[in-house]
Amino acid sequence: MSLTPRDLGMDRPISRRDFFDGIAVGALGSTLAGCGTAERTEKDAARPEPFTVSGDTSEALSVPHALRDGRFWEYAGPPEPTGESYDLVVVGAGRGGVSAAHEWLRRHPRARVLLLDNHDTLGGHETTGRGGTDGGPGGVDGVVCDVETFGADTLVRLASPGWIDRLPIAVAARRDLRMLHHDPPDWFPGLSAEGKQERLAELTYSQFLREVCAAHPDVERFCRTMPSRKWAYDSRAFGAIDAWGTGYPGFGGLGLDRDKPSRLNSPTVRREWHGDPGVPAAVPALDERVRLRLSSPVVSVRDGSDAATVGYFDGHRVLTVAAGAVILACWGAVVPHLLPELPGERRRALRRAVRVPLLHATVRVRDPRAWRRLGVDRVRWTGAYWSSAELASPADVRLLATPCRSELGPDAGSAAGRRVLIRTPYSVLERTVRDQLARLLGPVGFDPAGDIEAITIDRRGHANAPEYCRPWHPFYPDGPFPADAARGRFGRIAIAGSDAVPAARAEAAGLAAFRAVEELA
Repeated sequence: MSLTPRDLGMDRPISRRDFFDGIAVGALGSTLAGCGTAERTEKDAARPEPFTVSGDTSEALSVPHALRDGRFWEYAGPPEPTGESYDLVVVGAGRGGVSAAHEWLRRHPRARVLLLDNHDTLGGHETTGRGGTDGGPGGVDGVVCDVETFGADTLVRLASPGWIDRLPIAVAARRDLRMLHHDPPDWFPGLSAEGKQERLAELTYSQFLREVCAAHPDVERFCRTMPSRKWAYDSRAFGAIDAWGTGYPGFGGLGLDRDKPSRLNSPTVRREWHGDPGVPAAVPALDERVRLRLSSPVVSVRDGSDAATVGYFDGHRVLTVAAGAVILACWGAVVPHLLPELPGERRRALRRAVRVPLLHATVRVRDPRAWRRLGVDRVRWTGAYWSSAELASPADVRLLATPCRSELGPDAGSAAGRRVLIRTPYSVLERTVRDQLARLLGPVGFDPAGDIEAITIDRRGHANAPEYCRPWHPFYPDGPFPADAARGRFGRIAIAGSDAVPAARAEAAGLAAFRAVEELA
């Protein structure tokens, strides 16, 4: 039965629900209107907003998009010097930028540091990377074969014996899935171990299931979102060599050595091979030596004979400060717009770094007992908008969505998915959250209209740093890498974004920050 907006609890007005990020706004002033945050009373602050969006909001993206589209300087006034001077200015207050400031102060305790960011929070986005495979350590314990994929919603608990027999898929698909899990053959009997790995490196996991295993199409549809929680894209973009390295079904008959990863595995899979979860270290704490200016997008960086000059937009005008050194810990694709003097090769290399979009939703529920009655802790969906859901605390449910158009690959798919995401009204995001929780928990007594107290969505169009992997990057692992051409010192300026490091996602931001500080030393 289809639920109405009233059934889902969307009948009350919520401010900015249908804000589209100023896509069609013709003037910068109009684009940036509303960037200020209305003051809330102490009573209001104690009560959660019913629906909020953080991360890459319209306010955070207006200026970067205006720069990208060549509209910013048409409407911005001339830069106004503040007279301020800093030993270091860091552009980007995410994990990499904070790490760069922290490392600089460790080496230069008396330095004056300024940290600038277009977002309104410090520390950036915590990427995916906690999840494992279905039924494995840290993985899901339930799968919803959903209406989007199989015509109806069916929750299957993976811990129960014979769970494959309860899947709403074709009989032949169940047979193939049992074979892949329990008795797969050697698909490449005439090849050496190295040859088998090379063959896997040419395929995505979806291609492996369809073309090599000749599995029933329902098998590929059932497995499609297995990588989504960890990688923010699905099996149509996830390499078969990494699916083998992660322990996905279908590879047990190849006879490959499980004592060590293949040289063709991605950095993340190689790092996690022997149990290293790859969880990033905590964002370092900063003290009073660092001035922090959030909601202050940087619009220009110029090197000079005596100092560098950094310009940022404070919501009304462009202000400039002098810097003895500058570290650009922002998205790589933004750097050419800030620093047009960079050589063409570096500009092209930076633009090749395409970050993967991601959505997190945190739902405050009035009573979590419905989830406990469900009998699972973490659920994967096979084709719905939000690809996973879990009870994260006694009162919070977390959902994750991966907008990447995986059929196009991680790079082109991320760019295409981001374009769709930024045009998606907030009302659609809220409705899909309420709808999927109603479908999942409604049968065990959950009412989305009355049991949801608040929804907070962290929307990141540029979430996960790109990671070189096969089959999409044929230069991996031998190089040369685009990141090699992208990074490096440029006068008093160094590039430290995690886009500029061909490393595992969990370590890329910190490694890039330390490298940039070392280059400027």
